[in-house]
Amino acid sequence: MINNNDILRRVRYVFDFSDQTMLDIFKLGGKGVSKADLITWLAREGEADFVLCEDEKLARFLNGLIIKNRGPKSDEVPEPETRLSNNMVFRKLKIALNLQADDLIEILKLNEFTLSKHELSALFRRPDHKNYRECLDQVLRNFLDGMEKYYRKKKA
Repeated sequence: MINNNDILRRVRYVFDFSDQTMLDIFKLGGKGVSKADLITWLAREGEADFVLCEDEKLARFLNGLIIKNRGPKSDEVPEPETRLSNNMVFRKLKIALNLQADDLIEILKLNEFTLSKHELSALFRRPDHKNYRECLDQVLRNFLDGMEKYYRKKKA
């Protein structure tokens, strides 16, 4: 099962963010965090200092990533969600990285995972829409792995 700490660690690795950059992104998301908190969230499960990152904290980080990459939408920082689903995480990463459906499909294919445009669009619909589809851990994990291959390759 994928958890918020995995997402933070993977995004940090993919873009080679320093501790300070991570702290700055949290600040852009509306509320700074301490370096000590960040270190506990980046620790691996089973390590003595591991603490599970709450949904609200991850939402602040992802909102901050959107603002860092795309600029603020208005003068106000968006309120973070208190509960995050895989669909919300996927959507926020899509927005932060300014990715279109074809880009997402290409990134997933890098991990030998295929989704059609229709299946993909169902992940980004409102939960009350008749064609909404829940984003499973497998899809999000393959996207994060594909992101690593896509963005780390560009840096090399």
